Amino acid sequence: MPENQLTLNISNLSKTYPNGVQALKSLTLSIGTNMFGLVGPNGAGKSTLMRTVATLQDADSGEVSFDGLDVLHQKDAVRRILGYLPQEFGVYPKMSAHDMLDHLAVMKGILKRGERKEMVEGLLQQTNLWDVRKKGLGTFSGGMKQRFGIAQALLGNPKLLIVDEPTAGLDPTERNRFLNLLSSIGRNVIVILSTHIVADVRELCPQMAIISQGDLLLEGSPAQSIDALRGRIWRKTMADAAELTELEKTLHIVSTHLVAGLTEVRVYAEASPGSGFTLADADLEDVYFRNLSRSQRN
Repeated sequence: MPENQLTLNISNLSKTYPNGVQALKSLTLSIGTNMFGLVGPNGAGKSTLMRTVATLQDADSGEVSFDGLDVLHQKDAVRRILGYLPQEFGVYPKMSAHDMLDHLAVMKGILKRGERKEMVEGLLQQTNLWDVRKKGLGTFSGGMKQRFGIAQALLGNPKLLIVDEPTAGLDPTERNRFLNLLSSIGRNVIVILSTHIVADVRELCPQMAIISQGDLLLEGSPAQSIDALRGRIWRKTMADAAELTELEKTLHIVSTHLVAGLTEVRVYAEASPGSGFTLADADLEDVYFRNLSRSQRN
């Protein structure tokens, strides 16, 4: 095992909100060094899990440990080695990127001026914000704001970096730039990417988990999960909604979507499910929707 190998262990974590919503149901998960994708629909419990690991809220029961620390009870120690980019974060719109990052560095405990200057300038370079470092954050595009969010999360060289829904709302160019930044952060830390966008996980993460309604549905390698579906995903294009309704009665439908105005249905089956179906190349979306549909049937 490499010297820099880190492990985040989550054991039987549960959380129920006062309104009765059970956000986490005895969830157990082990996450090692590298990029890890946490994927699930909106309301799956991803943000609850991330906020709990980030020491921002308490669980009802369970344990979380990271690098020898009890995350649920040694919160101050965890925060010193944690970087967090929440789904939404506020900035002072008139403050420049440089001054805001410098201010946040002081709050993080980086008090030596020379050390802080080197770190702030290095992060502005790394996140490709150097040329706009003197501009007010209120003028930043969505992608630039997210890159600034990563810069502030990386202050203090964290061992654990959590990013929650970071590409939601970004245009394709900004999304690609942001994903390239995440992939360049390095292999010596744990980076948890929480998202409902399956493509983000496919492009970045060697390990992943799917959760829904607080339950863990799948944990493993995206590539191996796709391999397990090869030869079992079939597709058919149809124009008649009534035909789709009939198929839903007898087949395990993985997903449906529009292609050139027609409905393409993707079905899980060990052999051809019938006339007009052709074998499709399985992908990570098939893994995702297959697991979601199985959980909804149970």
